[in-house]
Amino acid sequence: MEFEARLSDGAASEESLPRTSSRARLSRPAPRPKRDIVQLTTIEIRNKIVELEEGLKNVDDEGNEWKTRYEAQIELNKHLAKQILNLRQKMAKVHGNPSDRLSSIRVYERMPLNSLNQLLKQLEKEKRSLEYQVKEYELRLEQASKAFHKTNDERRAYLAEISQLTISQASKKQPMDSLAKMKENLLKRTGGLTIWYKLKGVENCERGRWIPANWRTSDIKKGPFKKTARTSHLPKLNP
Repeated sequence: MEFEARLSDGAASEESLPRTSSRARLSRPAPRPKRDIVQLTTIEIRNKIVELEEGLKNVDDEGNEWKTRYEAQIELNKHLAKQILNLRQKMAKVHGNPSDRLSSIRVYERMPLNSLNQLLKQLEKEKRSLEYQVKEYELRLEQASKAFHKTNDERRAYLAEISQLTISQASKKQPMDSLAKMKENLLKRTGGLTIWYKLKGVENCERGRWIPANWRTSDIKKGPFKKTARTSHLPKLNP
């Protein structure tokens, strides 16, 4: 009996295992295929490589620009050093025999043909270097002039904007000033009229009009009229 019970329990447990495993499979998300993961990783790596290549290109461009400037400056320094040396040699020759003004020409006359050819090549090279310097200075001058004109135009635009703002502020302020002046003039006029009417014996005012004391108003529409002594127009009675 015990053996049969164990067998029945084992069968029940075996039946329950597939159910639990199927539930676990349903509850857990399906794993992504390795192929998709590899493709995503490859795309990310390619994008990173493109970014790095662009950054390297920018760095190379900046490095080449600085390298070009450095080489041009070295070449310019060499030309300047040669020019300084030639000038010193010429000065030494001139100081050697100052009375003879044609000493430099005579030196060239005594030189052999090969030396003259070498000297001519050197002078042509110096000429090319000087022309290169002139072009470089012209380019720098042009760039500086463009920058100057651009800055000057911006300055003029700012000045024009400032002047427009100043004019608008002045135009806004002018009506206020004119209104204040009108009020001030009105007060001055009313003050002067008050003093004048007081001197003339004016005591009251009606509808903004000053009325003298010897005048009275009986009808508003007709306005004030001067007070006069009443006279009787009835005939006299005979006694």
